[in-house]
Formats: sequence, C-alpha cells, structure tokens
Amino acid sequence: MLTDQRKKLILDLLAAEGQVLSKSLSSRFAVSEDTIRRDLRELAAEGRLQRVHGGALPASSAVGTFVERKTLKTDAKKRLAQKGATLISNGQVVIVDGGTTTTELIACLPDDLNITVVTHSPGIALGLVNHPLIEIILIGGRVYKHSIVTVGAAAVEGIRNIQADLFFMGATGIHPEVGLTTGDYEEACIKRAFSARAAETIVLASPEKINTASPFAIGDVSLINTVVVEDNTDNGWITAMRAKGVTVIKA
Repeated sequence: MLTDQRKKLILDLLAAEGQVLSKSLSSRFAVSEDTIRRDLRELAAEGRLQRVHGGALPASSAVGTFVERKTLKTDAKKRLAQKGATLISNGQVVIVDGGTTTTELIACLPDDLNITVVTHSPGIALGLVNHPLIEIILIGGRVYKHSIVTVGAAAVEGIRNIQADLFFMGATGIHPEVGLTTGDYEEACIKRAFSARAAETIVLASPEKINTASPFAIGDVSLINTVVVEDNTDNGWITAMRAKGVTVIKA
C-alpha cells in the first residue's frame, strides 16, 4: 500500500471512529509503529489531525484566525450564546474569555442585566461599552494578535485580584479523556488562571470543538463545571462528560 493511500485510510478511520491508536494502525496495515508515527506526524503538520499520546484525534477547526473562526458554525454559536446568557444573574462578577462564541454571548445580554464583566479581550470590552448597566474591567498585558486578547505576566498578575462568580472559558478542543485544549501556550495559561479565580467555569461548546484536540492543554475536563452544547450532540460524548462530573446543558 502506498503511503498516500494509507494516510487517506487513517483519516477515514479517524472520521468514523473519533480517534486512532498507533498500535492498532500498525497491526491493521502490517507496518511498523515507527511508520505509523511518521504518517501521523506528517498529517499533523498538514493540520489534518492532532497527535496525542498513543495515537491521534481530529484537529479542531477552531484554531484559525479570529476572522476565519467567525464564519464557523455561526448559528450554533448563537444558540449556545442565548442559553449561556440565561445562566448569568444580576449582581454577579462574570469573567468572559475572548473568542467568537463569547462575542455572541455578550450580544445576548439583556439591557436590564446589572453585572461586572472582567475580560482580557479588548473586543469584548468594546462590545459592552454601550450596555447601560454592565461595569467592565479590562485586564492588561501583551496583546496576542491572533485571538485579540492580552496575555503574559501582567495579565496573570491582574487576574490574581479577581473573585468571580462565573468564567465563560473559550476552548478549541474538548475531549473527555484528553481534556480542554487550545492553540496557544500563553492563552492556555491565562485560561487556567481565570478558572482558578471563578466559582464556576462554563464552556459554550460549538460542534467543531467536541471530541477534537489542539496542541496546548488547558487542563482536564474536571476544570469546568458546565458545558453548553447543541441538542444533537453525540450521546456517548455527553455520557462521558457527565461521568467526569461535568453538567451538560443542551441549547
């Protein structure tokens, strides 16, 4: 079998089964595990999958530029955002991560909602400027242009002074075993820091994030309390998440 043919079959298996294991692929194609690891390495370099210990998962499509991500699953993001907005109560301190789904979230906040929003996203802050009752705290730091958020030591220092009720975390991959992942190391650090300062962490999980992975770990799924998903989300994934102690809410 030619290498290209084997790679195509690997991608077909990945699409059908949601993950592939190097050892199983080695037996299936009667080649060495070194050969399979090379195939996976080359496919990962092309952005076709995400390598994990022992095999690979689908690569999240939520790691493109901000402009590219705005066009992904827009209807789903709006539904998730509308449900997420119902989880916020008057008087709360709410941390809102940067991202396209959280941009939809703030658009759903009613005019009579009186809360304080903490964010490291200039876009989120600007999106709330005209809201009549929401106070805004913008965390400073170095601007990471890819996601238009602040990162670095200054941002982490600012986060240490917060005690929040909710944190709406952005993640590009959510897998019951691999955990929560994102496309940038410093962003992963900021997300962990925010989660540590909130009583409850919530993820609005649009379809392209479910059962996929990105290069940098935010943490195990136990880091979050609640995940909001589409009504037609795979029941096996929902069961696995609930087994990890995560509340799953359907939008």
